[in-house]
Amino acid sequence: MTDLSNAPSSVSAATGAGASAASPYDLAALVTAREDERFALHSKYLNDMWVRVLKTIGYDVGFTRGLGPYLWDRKGDRYLDLLSGWGVFAVGRNHPDVRQALVSVLDGEFANLVQLDVSTLAGVLAEKLIARAPWLEKVFFANSGAESVEAAIKFARSATGRPGILHCDHSFHGLTYGPLSMNGDDIFKKGFGPLLPGVRQIPFNDLAALEEALASRDVAAFFVEPIQGKGVNIPADDYLAGAQALCRKYGTLFVADEIQTGLGRTGKFFAIDHHPGVEPDMIVVAKALSGGHVPVGAVLTRKWIFDKVFDRMDRAVVHGSTFSKTDLAMAAGVATLEVMQNERLVENAAATGERLLAAFRGMAERYELVSDVRGRGLMIGVEFGPPKSLMLKATWNLLETASSGLFGQLICIPLFKDHKVLTQVAGHANPTIKLLPPLNINDADCDWIESAFDAVIADAHKSSAVWSLGKTLAEHAIKARIG
Repeated sequence: MTDLSNAPSSVSAATGAGASAASPYDLAALVTAREDERFALHSKYLNDMWVRVLKTIGYDVGFTRGLGPYLWDRKGDRYLDLLSGWGVFAVGRNHPDVRQALVSVLDGEFANLVQLDVSTLAGVLAEKLIARAPWLEKVFFANSGAESVEAAIKFARSATGRPGILHCDHSFHGLTYGPLSMNGDDIFKKGFGPLLPGVRQIPFNDLAALEEALASRDVAAFFVEPIQGKGVNIPADDYLAGAQALCRKYGTLFVADEIQTGLGRTGKFFAIDHHPGVEPDMIVVAKALSGGHVPVGAVLTRKWIFDKVFDRMDRAVVHGSTFSKTDLAMAAGVATLEVMQNERLVENAAATGERLLAAFRGMAERYELVSDVRGRGLMIGVEFGPPKSLMLKATWNLLETASSGLFGQLICIPLFKDHKVLTQVAGHANPTIKLLPPLNINDADCDWIESAFDAVIADAHKSSAVWSLGKTLAEHAIKARIG
């Protein structure tokens, strides 16, 4: 149980007149009592640099509550969340049905993680996932997306007997050693080498480059995001089918990383569902499957691949994870899939995404700083590019010289401060702002998004205050680089 012995005496005061009878495990009271210390605690014991970032860009408002697509700060102001925990909260925050499923598991006093047994809930969740990709037959559960990618790497090498792993530039598959080795951004790799041997990078959306890499016939698997999260990069319509055909030709496994794109994000259950006939050998999922409560990841795979790994009884535990099939995680997954189906969230993502994309494309026609709009469903990227006007171009160049992609903050910060819209850029040094809202946003939320972006982008074309903010950010960026 949690030790609250170091909580200050104000914990009792926060619980009111009945404090003397309050449970010593009243974590809500603990959080209330120590709310003012949140940034000090993180600076002292956790990541001080992240606290500095939040304070520099003005995001240190202290969120205290979340429900559906909304967040509330310590002052009670309401925000629209377009990050959803990098795609975790597809069904919104604190969905009552997911919460009730978790409570039912706790109340049921299940025999959880016996290890020398199997989980009924894991079997049910696996059944539901395979129903969405019926050409696959087996599921391996893990604790996160990165851990699921690690499993897929091991499975691919075991099944093919080959060492090579291919990924694309600008890719992001996680930050543990296997996925980090397949990261398309060097800033994440710096200082952590040597990384996993046998990993090679090729250009995204380039079938000729893929075939050249596969021709050596030493590649176990090609990992690809159907839409790249870093930049919201969408491949040509024939790319995924062509990649699958090339992998088949050269005996390489085709792996779709749907950690961010899966479970309805793009207006289909999987992003590959936009491409008829594309049936990867493995699909990796996580994020939204958690319901926003209990981390869970999964690898959906062909049976023959699975059987190559777990090929004898003495190898039944050759790969696994202690907490990977905990009943709370499995219940969160089952409940999340039920909510998505009952509330038609995939269909809502398609409809609201189409509306927002049309609105942003209209802004691209009106504003010279908006260079491109792309996306599917509720995975949307709004890219900013160099303006033609001399005055705007000079300031743009100043920001880009200080730190590539810095202009995006001139949009994100006023969206946050002035319009209570939480969003961020789509990657390091990337001029694209990415929207990943919960899949249950409504027309009023779309109105909020459209009016906020329109106002901020308009201001960026004319307001000296916006460019003054840019000058301040540029100075911070230069100091950080020098320091």
